[in-house]
Amino acid sequence: MTAEAVATSPFAGPADDGERPLRIALLTYKGNPFCGGQGVYVRHLSRELVRLGHRVEVIGAQPYPVLDTGATLTELPSLDLYRQPDPFRTPKRDEYRDWIDALEVATMWTGGFPEPLTFSLRARRHLRERAGEFDVIHDNQTLGYGLLGDLGAPLVTTIHHPITVDRQLDLDAAQSRVKRASVRRWYAFTRMQGRVARKLPSVLTVSGSSRQEIADHLGVRDERIHVVHIGADTDLWSPDGSVAEVPGRIVTTSSADVPLKGLVFLVEALAKLRTEQPDAHLVVVGKRAEQGPVARAIETYGLQDAVRFVKGITDAELVDLVRSAEVACVPSLYEGFSLPAAEAMATGTPLVATTGGAIPEVAGPDGETCLAVPPGDAGALAAALGRVLGDAQLRARLGAAGRERVLTRFTWAAAAEGTAAHYRAAIEASRVARSRRAR
Repeated sequence: MTAEAVATSPFAGPADDGERPLRIALLTYKGNPFCGGQGVYVRHLSRELVRLGHRVEVIGAQPYPVLDTGATLTELPSLDLYRQPDPFRTPKRDEYRDWIDALEVATMWTGGFPEPLTFSLRARRHLRERAGEFDVIHDNQTLGYGLLGDLGAPLVTTIHHPITVDRQLDLDAAQSRVKRASVRRWYAFTRMQGRVARKLPSVLTVSGSSRQEIADHLGVRDERIHVVHIGADTDLWSPDGSVAEVPGRIVTTSSADVPLKGLVFLVEALAKLRTEQPDAHLVVVGKRAEQGPVARAIETYGLQDAVRFVKGITDAELVDLVRSAEVACVPSLYEGFSLPAAEAMATGTPLVATTGGAIPEVAGPDGETCLAVPPGDAGALAAALGRVLGDAQLRARLGAAGRERVLTRFTWAAAAEGTAAHYRAAIEASRVARSRRAR
């Protein structure tokens, strides 16, 4: 099945259909809106659900999400064991509150990642104490054991993509037996997520590619998985002719130390590209890794002055940075959706992207709305980037077509409508099930 052939939610329809507004609990065990798609999802979906008239309460742990006006935040704190500047810290004795805290620390001490499980247990306790306050509970990829059973309202779950994909890519990148053992232990929580996913009556996901991966990797039955595309804030991410393009500028959003993001291949491509276009340079939105494959590649190719990392900038500064680029690039080996692709296209900046995961579903056909290359191919990346940098007419054509694609297919307003329709379907299914049990 091709990405374009995958239907969106069968319940898709207008949310303002005369039915009463919904009381929504939106759960997120990690909510940072500047690092990772989950925080972006919570921020923008909650805003658009509020615009539709619904009441949204986000229940989250550290890093807490940043929300726009309308949605409220209830903090459900973890021990925040991975916070900077002291990740993998040991809490002080007076920080422990209950057995869940002890479980969180013990899992970290043994090399595991506890947050999906421990957040789900805290969320279960919190929601049961507030039974009757919500019409629907929406879990944003926690998939912890604590979310099974009666929570006081029907459960809808979003899986952006199976984390087993990240696990396999990290295993492939591990260069020693000890490192591979460490990766397997860290990702042990994915077994729990698979077991929980298979028990859910209905799963939302963000792309046709993720839909297939959820079926293949997690064993969720195909008919239980529904696609509701997400998108860009097209008011914020928009063209602005007053922002001057910087010759040779390439911009990407990436975590340097995450193999899945493919940044090392983009650095290699830049080295190749600069032999013919010496003004080509790269701006990476993300944290610089002082060690690892990307740092080594920058040093090996002598690109210290041609690669710049930026982080902690405002939304407006980020949008202007993308507008200033002659080309945006998504070099990922895999993406469950690729918000950076949609956001760059929304500004009218031409895009070069790989065909990893759901990226073609977002970026569109090669040569029409983007230039597409195979994942992990630095030579192909260099050739495509060089072609775009050297052709102003191509840049203009790809930029305009990309913007139009996002406007017609990938907006947060449409995502909220489709998601709210699924909420109503889950509420109705729950009502029918209760009625049958009562007979």
